[in-house]
Amino acid sequence: MDLYSSALPGYAELQCFSNFTFLRGASHAEDLIARAEQLGYMAIAITDECSLAGIVRAHVAAKEANVRLIVGAHFQLTNADGSTALSFTALAQTREGYGNLSELITLARTRTGKGSYLLTPDDLARPNGPYSHLRGLPECLAILSPEFPAKEERLDAQVEWLASTFDRRCWIALTLHARAMDDIHRGIVQYVAEKHLVPVVATGGVTMHVRSRKPLQDTLTAIRLNRSIAECGFELAQNAEQHLRSRLRLANIYPQNALAETINIASRCTFAMDELRYEYPDELVPAGVTPTAYLRQETYIGAHRRFPAGIPHKVQTQIEHELGLIADLKYEPYFLTVYDIVRFARNEGILCQGRGSAANSAVCYCLGVTEVDPARSNMLFERFVSKERADVPDIDVDYEHNRREEVVQYIYAKYSRTRAALAAAVTTYRPKSALRDSGKALGIDPAIVDKVAKAHHWFDSSADLLNRFTESGLDPEAPMLQQWANLAAQLLGFPRHLSQHTGGFVIARGKLSRLVPIENAAMVDRTVIQWDKDDLEALGLLKIDVLALGMLTAIRRALDLVSQQRGEPFEMQDIPAEDSATYEMICRADTVGVFQIESRAQMSMLPRLQPREFYDLVIEVAIVRPGPVQGGMVHPYLRRRQKLEPVSFPSPAMETALARTLGVPIFQEQVMQVAMLAAGFSAGCHGSA
Repeated sequence: MDLYSSALPGYAELQCFSNFTFLRGASHAEDLIARAEQLGYMAIAITDECSLAGIVRAHVAAKEANVRLIVGAHFQLTNADGSTALSFTALAQTREGYGNLSELITLARTRTGKGSYLLTPDDLARPNGPYSHLRGLPECLAILSPEFPAKEERLDAQVEWLASTFDRRCWIALTLHARAMDDIHRGIVQYVAEKHLVPVVATGGVTMHVRSRKPLQDTLTAIRLNRSIAECGFELAQNAEQHLRSRLRLANIYPQNALAETINIASRCTFAMDELRYEYPDELVPAGVTPTAYLRQETYIGAHRRFPAGIPHKVQTQIEHELGLIADLKYEPYFLTVYDIVRFARNEGILCQGRGSAANSAVCYCLGVTEVDPARSNMLFERFVSKERADVPDIDVDYEHNRREEVVQYIYAKYSRTRAALAAAVTTYRPKSALRDSGKALGIDPAIVDKVAKAHHWFDSSADLLNRFTESGLDPEAPMLQQWANLAAQLLGFPRHLSQHTGGFVIARGKLSRLVPIENAAMVDRTVIQWDKDDLEALGLLKIDVLALGMLTAIRRALDLVSQQRGEPFEMQDIPAEDSATYEMICRADTVGVFQIESRAQMSMLPRLQPREFYDLVIEVAIVRPGPVQGGMVHPYLRRRQKLEPVSFPSPAMETALARTLGVPIFQEQVMQVAMLAAGFSAGCHGSA
């Protein structure tokens, strides 16, 4: 730290809205963190309105930038008559305080429809029933945000409530944005604070990381109000002071004691997101049995069912290897949770199928989660679970799409809505929506906006936008169009709202709402958490994927039809393993409506590859993908399959990994095996290599 910087007062920004305060915040959390680091802030709090949706992204960025992050949220309390009571910011001091904050957000969000919330003063001063422990929001600090300009009588009543509800854990925010009545506002805030012996703290009311984001902030305001910027009037911020300001400027604006209070508050907030720990449901395991022992038991019961003539030595070795790795990483409850859900589906006659990297697991096969026989394949479990990568497993299971809801409701019934909810999916601005909303905000003719938006392609870059203006008969050099293009480019990737993940469930041992806030989804009988799959992965939290697949429904109907015609049950296992007539149709590319091999690219490849057995189809599906195509694997494999060139291997050791694909690496597992055989990598280190 240089002499100039050390002479400036320390400062922590305690009121900061990211773009997860939808259509208000004009900066990503990552940008806010980076700017706070540049300005030498002691800490920064991300306090989105009744939301922790952006806090994980801020946490990841703060760790990388070595910036202290304070977790908080901003709330507007509503009186019984619908009028606004007051606004305040809550900051979590400890893990217990974080849990209380998360639960308060859940309370506010789940009592109203999607996208809104309702919180009253009594929810904090006199909560009843199951929320009585939230009285005064223990282990959290409260900062009142007075209206501007402050009115003495109203502020006096608000501070009286604040002081009685948050005894010795409350402050009054002094937010100065170089507005005409700043001096009057400051005087009233300080007078009321002295009267009630409540300290004043400096806050920025930040909505953007730099002042140049003001045009975008105005655009977001216009979108939120469904008006053009020109029609927004006093709804727009008066200036660009709602950005992260330099400590020199802050020192010239705020009293020294108000700045010092920011450091005092920051020092009292010791909670960090790394303290969150996921606890698996414990009712999956019978009393007196450990998860490790129960998973082993169920795996071997399933293995004997799968191999009635005896478990092959190769399979048993694979099972023991996987169980050992699962035990080392303590993932048994995760596997048992998936197993329980799949078992329910199968008992109810619902077709389901695990897929993806979970197909590399003999344990999943024995539990009935997947159908890839380890005796007929060369499995590499470390593609699925790896000790070196320390990433969380992800078992994708598809269910009949018209019966998936039964599985969803089974999860809710078993664990209750307090312990289970769907992961969120963050809906962000894409090129066309960014063009439409920013163009409307600028007051551009709707016909022009529509024409330009329709001309824009999903694969266009920001630079291509000016070309689309030209193609639409517009002058790309016009100042208005330049501004439109700039605003649309800035808006790209901004979160628009939270929706529900296609089927990713998070299930907890205790109250899920103390781990992450829960809110209502647009769909009836659905609740979602405020974090998406990337947030969960960043924190090492596990989700259970319950996905819908229409083809499984088609298969179920086909099986029922065959059963009806034959007059006896006909199930999946009754389908002949290798039917030559079916393969003849496939080789002719007569595959319209056949899942996985009905695309034009697949149909053009089928007559060339001439699949004659199931593994040929596995290769067929895998080879028509960007990796093998761009890697030059397709033609060498076809030539070798058609015996136009000899099959060869770089070394005898490589034959183990490449024999089934004629010496051409096609699958990710093969690349991993080559790295292990040729370079001596361990089975799990490929992810970091």
